[in-house]
Amino acid sequence: MLHIIALSHRRWRIAAIACALPAAMLLAGCGKKEEGQAVVGQVIAHVGPDEVTQQELDNELGLANVPADKRSDEIVKAALTRVVERKYLVQQAIAAKLDREPTVHLNLLRSREQILAGAYVQRDLSSKMSSISKNEIDSYIQAHPKQFDKRELFQIEQISFTPPNNLEALAAATKDDKSLDQIEAKLNEMNIKFSRGTTTFDSATMPAEMLQALEARKPDDVFFIRSRASASYFKVNSMDPKPMTADEADEFAKREVRTEIGRKSAQLITDAALANAKFEGDYTRVMALSSPGAASPAPAAGGEAPAGGAQTTEKPAGETQKEQPKN
Repeated sequence: MLHIIALSHRRWRIAAIACALPAAMLLAGCGKKEEGQAVVGQVIAHVGPDEVTQQELDNELGLANVPADKRSDEIVKAALTRVVERKYLVQQAIAAKLDREPTVHLNLLRSREQILAGAYVQRDLSSKMSSISKNEIDSYIQAHPKQFDKRELFQIEQISFTPPNNLEALAAATKDDKSLDQIEAKLNEMNIKFSRGTTTFDSATMPAEMLQALEARKPDDVFFIRSRASASYFKVNSMDPKPMTADEADEFAKREVRTEIGRKSAQLITDAALANAKFEGDYTRVMALSSPGAASPAPAAGGEAPAGGAQTTEKPAGETQKEQPKN
């Protein structure tokens, strides 16, 4: 039987996560220097009426992730050149009165808001994450045995490809297939390029719905998973118990707890922001709509999930691949 597991995306509203776009960071400081504004730090260059300080250069290098012991003369020259160029261009933009254009003005305000919001979120998260207790780590480990003491490694054979526009037709054509060879033949018939190989799925990082489906599998079950950018058919060849060591469990649990703190903090920020907002006109109706994350799971590729198929598995938008614990 073909089981379909849709890896859709739940929308977590993470408010202004600490690092705004580099371009936005650069724009935020644009504008005329206020009269009487003091220059902070040692002045190392002059660009017309503006000064460049040592602190500005250090900040430029820090944003480029250049450690102090790697700051060669060539790297410092390149960074200082960027600062000088930026100040020169800002002067030209102001002379051309671009800062008075409505769109540019709004972008400057937005950039300032992003940086201040990001700084607040970063400080708030740092405070919460620095106070994680041993009891919290132990509680997380006890509450998630499949990630730790009962961890399992699934040896998988899979066929991977980029989802075609006619994914529904492919799902219908393969719904009764019981082997990867049959599916490979269908993909060839439909001229869909694919790759076939083996990999390992780890119960420690697997969505709960997917793990439940794999543990309830039958010998001839073929599974189909999809996301926005990729899709795979796969079969489980074997499953091996692989409990984590105490040190592995401790480090992995810390990462998971930090991730959960970040998600909860993001939701609290969203809730607090909306509670403090008052909307006008038709936006009152718009903002009263149910959020997409509360909607029913997206249907499987064929339009309906087959009977006995796995439930839809959701991941937060933009979530990066979890770091795999050491085997």
